[in-house]
Amino acid sequence: MCEFEADTHIRFFICFWRCKTISKEALINEEIRAKELRVLSGDGEQLGIMSRQEALDLAEEKKLDLVCIAPKANPPVCRILDYSKYKYEMKKREKEAKKKQKTTEVKEIRLSTFIEDHDIMVKAKTGGKFLKNGDKLKVSLRFRGRERDYVARGMEVMDKFAEAVADVSVIEKKAKFEGRSLTMVLAPKADK
Repeated sequence: MCEFEADTHIRFFICFWRCKTISKEALINEEIRAKELRVLSGDGEQLGIMSRQEALDLAEEKKLDLVCIAPKANPPVCRILDYSKYKYEMKKREKEAKKKQKTTEVKEIRLSTFIEDHDIMVKAKTGGKFLKNGDKLKVSLRFRGRERDYVARGMEVMDKFAEAVADVSVIEKKAKFEGRSLTMVLAPKADK
């Protein structure tokens, strides 16, 4: 392998490595490759469009970092600030956003074709608890063997269950066949 080929391979791997590291975090200081930049101060005041070297000198003069906050803009937008503080604030914002997110789970209740009314009420009570907690509820009824002949009975059972939890739920997806099962999805009622 000649020296030129080895040099090309090394450049490729360095470029590949840089692309992996760049995609995870914002570009700072020497990592910024654009020739012209729109520069902002730490408090958001526009300092204008300047060359990369001028922006780096200005950041060094203030003993801060030059951070690229909008690399896709034309010219890229950079801000002069303390990078470690900026990174800390971004993590803090992400945590706050995560706290405010509400995750909904889909709980499942299984019924049978020849279930008694009392058992439907017991299952409906359990399903009501799930719905009150804000989770969705998937109700499934599996037909085994000759039970497939009693589809009408299965629909009655599903209707009774939906009626039993009607005060806390809304039918999101009506009872429908999926293979050998009859499934229905209920969502919690929105508070008004």
